[in-house]
Amino acid sequence: MGLTVYDTANLPPEHRFEWWRQIVSQGAGPTRVTCDHPAGFSGSMGVLSLGIAQIATMSFPVLRSERTARLIHQSDPETYELTLLLSGKMWVSQSRQETLFSPGDFNMWSSSRPYDSQVTDDTMPARAVTLHLPRALFPLPENKVDRLLAHALPSATGVGAVFARHLVSIVQEAKTFTEGDGQRLGVMTWDLATAFLAHHIDASARLPPRTRRQLLLRRLDLFIEDNLADPQLSPPAIAAHHHISVRLLHQLFAGRKESVSETIRRRRLERCSADLLDPLLSALPVHAVGTRWGFTDAAGFSRTFRAAYGVSPREHRRLATRQYG
Repeated sequence: MGLTVYDTANLPPEHRFEWWRQIVSQGAGPTRVTCDHPAGFSGSMGVLSLGIAQIATMSFPVLRSERTARLIHQSDPETYELTLLLSGKMWVSQSRQETLFSPGDFNMWSSSRPYDSQVTDDTMPARAVTLHLPRALFPLPENKVDRLLAHALPSATGVGAVFARHLVSIVQEAKTFTEGDGQRLGVMTWDLATAFLAHHIDASARLPPRTRRQLLLRRLDLFIEDNLADPQLSPPAIAAHHHISVRLLHQLFAGRKESVSETIRRRRLERCSADLLDPLLSALPVHAVGTRWGFTDAAGFSRTFRAAYGVSPREHRRLATRQYG
């Protein structure tokens, strides 16, 4: 599976903007899309279905999108559209709230209420990742969730950072997923979206245990990823940072193929492998590559690397040099 990509570059210039208007309306319900320069329009969209969750990526220039009461009456998919803006600036208005969004902001809007948005930065295309959430299945109080419409929800720290990085990583790795992966990731994405919105409406206590577990696991994953270079990274250190017991930490990982320690070792070795293959780091001694990613003992690093890759770190680098040099 993977992203199904639609790109105006594959169409004659005179048909590109009209095609874009049609494909936007198919995804979010009938929408009035206008553009000052339709003749030079260029945009792309990717769609990834993960069972219960559907993710769309979009890249487009300055334009305006409106859903009026009349258009809603024609057809309404009854969804929340939760969007992470990656680049550009966008003005959004819904439910008497107006906000100018910057890269890193989440924005949520409802397909069932009049909506108006406009890209305001003509120096670069707007790029965004959108998660479609069926309202009827959403487990949080609708009257409280609606208070978040057209408000900027940050992604720099906390639950927002976990959720944002999850969405971006799914898009980046989509081509590697199997059908089973997609179903599992759909449930995980749904849980993280629920946790993210619950945090903003002070409803975290209402989250089911499965959702709280998924959120904690993603926090643990990101903490490990961000601290691979620390030689002190270990199950006790991870547990202490997250104020949980080491026993609970191991229980959380019990349903996975790898233990906590195995995960740390694999990710460190992957980082080392990438550095050894990087021509820009060819002057960096092999033992320094290991030290860079938490392996403090050179001999131990070499043994561990050989056990995982079948060759020593030095041979790994030399083979790559022969292949690509």
